[in-house]
Amino acid sequence: VQLQASGGGLVQAEGSLRLSCAASGRILRIDSMGWYRQAPGKQRELVATIPFDANYAGSVNGRFTTSRENANNTVYLQMNNLKLEDTGVYFCAAVMFVGDSAVAYQFWGQGTEVTVFG
Repeated sequence: VQLQASGGGLVQAEGSLRLSCAASGRILRIDSMGWYRQAPGKQRELVATIPFDANYAGSVNGRFTTSRENANNTVYLQMNNLKLEDTGVYFCAAVMFVGDSAVAYQFWGQGTEVTVFG
């Protein structure tokens, strides 16, 4: 079971990026998915969960939105009006029942880097 994040890159301030995260493997059920980020020298923080209004960082409200394709176990993070402080490595995470497990586990993707320049 793995989470594969992609879509990061270099973008000018006020620009947009769309991140994707695909879960694959023997997945029985996905209870929740979310996006986190870690800026240089800072701790990892929650950006948003899917659905978006469940839990999110106030700093991204009105600029970031999340969506999900259940058929493909994929979630997206649409980031608009990017700011310098959005720079960091973005990770996706999921709480999933996998294989024959009767309990859910949290999985992390490898991270995708977002650099906003101005």
